[in-house]
Amino acid sequence: MEQYIIKGGNPLVGEVEIGGAKNAALAILAAAIMTDEPVLIENLPDVNDINVMLDAIAGIGADVYRIDRHTVRINGKGIHDFDIEYDYIKKIRASYYLLGALLGKYNKAEVALPGGCNIGSRPIDQHLKGFRALGADVDIEHGKIIAEADCLKGSHIYFDVVTVGATINVMMAAAMADGLTIMENVAKEPHVVDVANFLNSMGANIRGAGTDVIKIRGVQRLHRTEYSVIPDQIEAGTFMFAAAATRGDVTVMNVIPKHLEATIAKLNEIGCEVEEFDDAVRVVSKGRLRSTHVKTLPYPGFPTDMQPQIGVTLSLCQGTSIVTESIFENRFKYLDELARMGGVAKIEGNSATIEGVSKLSGARVSAPDLRAGAALCIAGLAAEGITIVDDIVYIQRGYERFEEKLKSLGAVIERVASEKEIQKFKFKVS
Repeated sequence: MEQYIIKGGNPLVGEVEIGGAKNAALAILAAAIMTDEPVLIENLPDVNDINVMLDAIAGIGADVYRIDRHTVRINGKGIHDFDIEYDYIKKIRASYYLLGALLGKYNKAEVALPGGCNIGSRPIDQHLKGFRALGADVDIEHGKIIAEADCLKGSHIYFDVVTVGATINVMMAAAMADGLTIMENVAKEPHVVDVANFLNSMGANIRGAGTDVIKIRGVQRLHRTEYSVIPDQIEAGTFMFAAAATRGDVTVMNVIPKHLEATIAKLNEIGCEVEEFDDAVRVVSKGRLRSTHVKTLPYPGFPTDMQPQIGVTLSLCQGTSIVTESIFENRFKYLDELARMGGVAKIEGNSATIEGVSKLSGARVSAPDLRAGAALCIAGLAAEGITIVDDIVYIQRGYERFEEKLKSLGAVIERVASEKEIQKFKFKVS
């Protein structure tokens, strides 16, 4: 089992290139099988989740050709199986996007209940509600979601809660349904818009993505396209908070600053200097930062996927901060690990009160999930001494070349796989 070992105390300084958005890419890969013509997708992040999704798509008969680490050509003409194997699905939650894609194109799909990060209950009831509204028969049997329809028909769908996954999944299915579908109370996240733009580039007729109402006029067929995935605002935000926590000066390159507005606002609140450019954002952190309060909300609010990163940063700010998690339950596990490093926090329900400390001390911690793992790496970078982060397989699911990018900014970090390598690292930095 691989680990990160980190010697903290170095401010991060420099420029870092941000890759394609994982959350957009996973849905776009699923949508790519909705045409019988070849589709070229660029700016894919080279992370484990993407590789699993590509394997799943190839497993049902699609032709998948990796041109390079960030570019793939997919042709769904050869798809002959509509049952996604459990071995693929248990690894990534986004596997459920194949349900909407297959149902939309072939009117049938069988997909195992999704896996992914361990951050609490994330029900799929709104997905099923949307599919049923389009005329599909949907059942859950033996750990699988089984959906089938004679013909999908447009419908008026109001989601009971704002949900990114259901918005994207039902949008894909409706893209080839008969007639007009109107979806209300939809998610407005950038990757929702990116998936809609991708489908439109294949000939879909989707309007309103990024607003509260999406209207979809179904089409009979989709065609070939070439498409580049948007930059990953969560990866960018992670490096921005790493700059803040380490008192650094980091410019994130290849970003869309508008997608980072909530993150930028909080960085300004705690005392960072933030400078925006056309496709870059610079974060400068000087001296002791100050506390603030933050509540996670659907876009354009502060993203839940950035909550652990700001939580770790607030642990080093002067004063008391309150972090409220309104999207997912069970997303404060990292604070238990942070306590091993000297962090002070009290969790009550969906809120955490974080008391700022003057310093963190290196310790051995375990990544409970993807974003929490990245946040604990930030803690290690800001701490005094050596930090070892276990279970980094979570981090590798969503961050490309994470330790290499950190090294380029001056971090002292290595990926290791044995006690011998740990001791070698400690000797080298002593």
